[in-house]
Amino acid sequence: MYDYLIVGAGLFGAVFAYEASKRGKTCLVIDKRDHIGGNVYTEEVEGINVHRYGAHIFHTNNKKIWDYVNQFATFNRYTNAPIANYKGELYNLPFNMNTFYTLWGVTSPQEAQQKIKEQREAAGISKPTNLEEQAISLVGTDIYQKLIKGYTEKQWGRAAKDLPAFIIKRLPVRFTFDNNYFNDRYQGIPIGGYTAMVEKMLEGVDVTLNVDFFEDKEKWSNLANKIVFTGMIDQYYDYQHGVLAYRSLQFDTTVLDDVANYQGNAVVNYTDRETPYTRIIEHKHFEFGTQDKTVITKEYPSEWHPGDEPYYPVNDKRNEAIYQKYKQLAEQEVNVIFGGRLATYKYYDMHQVIGAALATVTRELD
Repeated sequence: MYDYLIVGAGLFGAVFAYEASKRGKTCLVIDKRDHIGGNVYTEEVEGINVHRYGAHIFHTNNKKIWDYVNQFATFNRYTNAPIANYKGELYNLPFNMNTFYTLWGVTSPQEAQQKIKEQREAAGISKPTNLEEQAISLVGTDIYQKLIKGYTEKQWGRAAKDLPAFIIKRLPVRFTFDNNYFNDRYQGIPIGGYTAMVEKMLEGVDVTLNVDFFEDKEKWSNLANKIVFTGMIDQYYDYQHGVLAYRSLQFDTTVLDDVANYQGNAVVNYTDRETPYTRIIEHKHFEFGTQDKTVITKEYPSEWHPGDEPYYPVNDKRNEAIYQKYKQLAEQEVNVIFGGRLATYKYYDMHQVIGAALATVTRELD
């Protein structure tokens, strides 16, 4: 009999298991995949740590969280500076003076601000009612057409005019020559990959993989006094209030035997509508690799269907209304704790997942 059954070996489950074990609690972690780490899982391919489920760059302004993860890994100095490719034209992200110079040839912040202001005013949007209008009112038509529209429509599988404005309440616009995507003080990739980091969190904890909790929910639930559940909350309640919507992703990973450097950057976004994938990741650049080969991954967004991996919650009014019903059920539970992005129907960055897990530990065990 365990104190806690933790369903899901991702960051939330691993942090909870580590903290509970440290306090003398017994934990069993199960996962339906054949590996730990959830979506931050990395595997070595040709001497390169490959991010199997898309690029993961750790970043935070919270020194407490930064110090916490540094218990389990040494982080390198990687800085996220993605490139946007629009039909062969290359632009820096986030939108900054390098972007504006390439777009318009402007060399001063004042010129760039004036250009955006002119385009906003020409659009004449006083109260944005959809994502397209919201984006144009923030950054003008040129940036919207080349760097937002196509990428966003691929990501969400819907026309920008049919998406709610709140999806991009604000866009990062910098009038400096700074290509660092994140403003956070702390940033990097764990040397040796995320899997090694999660392995250290789970040292001494019982872990069982290739197990679907729902194939024998009663059996697994009876193994512990309490459950920490990090899966889909609607599935836990047998979809009784309806199915929550997600966007999914498909990954096409290729080893290039005769190429040492494919694109010169870890992440290149393809922002035109015609290119079917949203980005290409070249994994070696996350750790400044010098291998003779390289590994690239093309990322294809798709509509989520049962059996697919859910990645991004679709936080529109319909889904939020459904989630609130499940949340009310969850709040009535005495022996079940819900945590992580699937169980709370919220998109989290890694530092936010860890922060939420630590807060849960404090409420539960301290």
